[in-house]
Amino acid sequence: MAKDNVKERVNWPVTILLVIGLITIVFPLYMAVVIAFKDPSEMTNDIAGILSLPSHWSLDNFIEAIQVTDFFNSFLNSLIITVVAVVASILIHSLAAYAIGRNMDRSRVYKASYYFIIAGMYVPFAILMMPLVKQTAVMHLDNMVGVMILYIVFYMPMNMMLYTGYLRNIPIALEEAARMDGASTWSTYWKVIFPLMKPMHATVAVITGLAVWNDVMTPLVIMGGQGVNTLPLAQMSFQTAFSTNYNLAFASYLLAMLPMIVFYIVAQKQIIGGVTNGAVK
Repeated sequence: MAKDNVKERVNWPVTILLVIGLITIVFPLYMAVVIAFKDPSEMTNDIAGILSLPSHWSLDNFIEAIQVTDFFNSFLNSLIITVVAVVASILIHSLAAYAIGRNMDRSRVYKASYYFIIAGMYVPFAILMMPLVKQTAVMHLDNMVGVMILYIVFYMPMNMMLYTGYLRNIPIALEEAARMDGASTWSTYWKVIFPLMKPMHATVAVITGLAVWNDVMTPLVIMGGQGVNTLPLAQMSFQTAFSTNYNLAFASYLLAMLPMIVFYIVAQKQIIGGVTNGAVK
């Protein structure tokens, strides 16, 4: 009877959807790994030749991809931009969300400011692209610093919404108790509220980090012609010089994926907690 009850509880539609979702994730990853380790001579036009495992697992494609893309310089540029954008986003966006979120219920000005910032989520980058190119050039910000500033502004709406939602779950009594002990608003935020938002910090770090790390368009239109490449920009060379050599392209993609995968694995527990609590208002 117990076994029958367990079988009746299986939600087959959901199970089937999960299996399909798993296949759509695992299959492209399998293809990327297999092609990256294959010798170009093993690439054939038939499906069996593409899906088959390499006859000899070699790192030659990775070594050549590193040389072609100037991988370490491009990696360093991407790392600097991503780290600065993520750290600045956590500090600035969380502070702005605290100032607005704690006052928006009693002030129309703060509420209007909140909705004004959130509205930025619905402005397509294509509309802003040409004005931004002109403004950054005039202000001499058509470089890595300008790209970092733009990322901080671009991801403020989403991060503001996440932080504000998470703040609703932090009892205001904690702040009142801190003030009773003589703490200022500034001290209360950094010593009480900021540490409590650790799960949301991890969530914002991963969401912003992934978006910045994989972005092509912003560095392309802002730093185009400057001779400074991020990893996505360097990988664009495979679309021309190596348009038929997918082995080098996928090897480069796997190298670029590794830092974000490691980062996500390290922070995944905090991310799940941050998304769950931040979604509750």
